[in-house]
Amino acid sequence: MRKETLEDIVKITGFSKTTISRVLNGKGEEFRISSETANRILQIARDINYRPNLIAQTLRKKSGNTIGLAVPHLSNPFFASLASTISIEAKKNDFMVMLFDTQEDTKLEENAIDAMIDYHVDGIIIVPCGERPNRLEEVSKSIPVILVDRYFKNSFLPYVSTNNYDGAFNAMKMLLSSGHREILCISGPTVSVTTQERVKGCRTAIEQFSPQANLQIYGNEFSIQNGYVETKMAMLRNPAPTAIFTLSNTILLGAIRALNEQGVKVPDEVSLITFDDNVILDFMNPPITRVAQPIQSMGIAAIKLLTTCIRESRELNSKMLMTPSIIVRDSIKIQL
Repeated sequence: MRKETLEDIVKITGFSKTTISRVLNGKGEEFRISSETANRILQIARDINYRPNLIAQTLRKKSGNTIGLAVPHLSNPFFASLASTISIEAKKNDFMVMLFDTQEDTKLEENAIDAMIDYHVDGIIIVPCGERPNRLEEVSKSIPVILVDRYFKNSFLPYVSTNNYDGAFNAMKMLLSSGHREILCISGPTVSVTTQERVKGCRTAIEQFSPQANLQIYGNEFSIQNGYVETKMAMLRNPAPTAIFTLSNTILLGAIRALNEQGVKVPDEVSLITFDDNVILDFMNPPITRVAQPIQSMGIAAIKLLTTCIRESRELNSKMLMTPSIIVRDSIKIQL
């Protein structure tokens, strides 16, 4: 799609570039440009949806090495940690990061991508929240794009992620080997490949090690509210679960709140395991067993791949899955 330029406003209005730039930069009165002229220029700019190249001058001076980074929900400790790692590594490589929080909203994601294009970023790292790769695939033709954490299975877009299937498989295997047969899995958004792979890993573990186990899978958000509501409802069922596997730490927090409200003790009455690591989990009572994603390695790999692509004009084609690990703590009880 052709982008409207300053020259288009010049052709339509007949005013000089200097006059138009002064008006668009809010300096019309300073240079005694009439209100009639200013209003005409602003209206035309709006009509043609003109977007200025906000850092073109910086880029021309070769001092604007910039990477656009978009993640959903910085309030989620996992994404906050990922963004921090990427920002630190980018700085080590002499790049600055423009950070966007898409809040799991595809429209906000579109806006973030538009802003990155407007700022002429050198590359994009994104945790996508949509179901389709079309827009990012199109953007990648002119700007290097790498996905992190989430990816599209049937797309050429490169990515760095965790082997979510293995992580969930091993977590479920641990619950089964501890004797649990009534298990609740609280999942994230079904459109997310991370959710899909984690649920797949859970189901496969059940099929291989305990087909008679009752695995119930509910929920559709990586949110505290999702964990709270689904846990509340599960504890009213008969039989209630003896173990809960939350597919994110935000879900875990909601589950713990629900269990505390109902006076259910962990792990004496219900065992807990979660996906994602955070130091705060060691300060809970009891400390929580979890599947730890290699966040630092993911962030470092994404930056190295992207900066190499930018500096050496290489094509990005890496599809990398990193191995998670299980950190064993005190939240799982062995069922006799």
